[in-house]
Amino acid sequence: MHHSEKQRYSDNKLVKRLLRNAGRAITDFNMIGEGDRVMVCLSGGKDSYTLLDLLLSLQRRAPVRFELMAVNLDQKQPGFPPDVLPGYAGEVGVPFHQIEQDTYSVVKRVVPEGKTTCGLCSRLRRGALYNFAAQNGVTRIALGHHRDDIIETLFLNLFNGGRLKAMPPKLLSDDGRHVVIRPLAYCSEEHIVRYADLRQFPLIPCNLCGSQPNLQRQAIKEMLAGWKKRHPGRIENIFRAIANVSPSQLADRELFDFVSLGQGDLGGEASPDRLTPAGDRPGRLHIA
Repeated sequence: MHHSEKQRYSDNKLVKRLLRNAGRAITDFNMIGEGDRVMVCLSGGKDSYTLLDLLLSLQRRAPVRFELMAVNLDQKQPGFPPDVLPGYAGEVGVPFHQIEQDTYSVVKRVVPEGKTTCGLCSRLRRGALYNFAAQNGVTRIALGHHRDDIIETLFLNLFNGGRLKAMPPKLLSDDGRHVVIRPLAYCSEEHIVRYADLRQFPLIPCNLCGSQPNLQRQAIKEMLAGWKKRHPGRIENIFRAIANVSPSQLADRELFDFVSLGQGDLGGEASPDRLTPAGDRPGRLHIA
């Protein structure tokens, strides 16, 4: 096979795999349905461009109709180019909205110099996005977190927070008013990096407030990269485990009724770890 043909074959395979993974996540978690207004949070990074691009492709072939809009939070970062995102949204034909919120000066005021600001910055952003969604009839807020983000978060919480907790592909906000979805939940960062390069997205680096990189997350990234090299398939298994939990084999008394165990009839042979399926409810968006 000629080099350029080989490359084209490889590129097509990549596009198909990402579309298949995003479509599967949307179906598995019933993320998008008929008439949904989906707001894509566009930051200028590889993940959010990939998210919007894949959703546009799926919108064209999906059996249900849903709307897409792109939103960027203008955080008053010095040097952030104002024309790149609206220009890109115009090119791909998606309505674009700029939300203004000066997270930059808040973060600078509250977080000591040289410390990681991502946590606070993220909470401030989330609040501004929720407000916009409520005012504009948005039914789904789509974020660009991918499979590797979810796995890293699992280990961050495990090592530093003492909690067995990651990021769900679909989330109801604390106030019950917003549904947050992560259609890239099954997509690997490696594939997204290649895709962003292939599609030549106009990337904008995140250098808000010149804060230190999140060193804990960086250490976990390196740990996972080492595992990936030495133990092929391990990363996939970790993600599989996140979707395959046995509460009776852990020790959370809120999650499983250990106290009543052995106090009488347990009701036959049914596994206590598997919820009874409520019929075969298909997801609302099936992509061939």
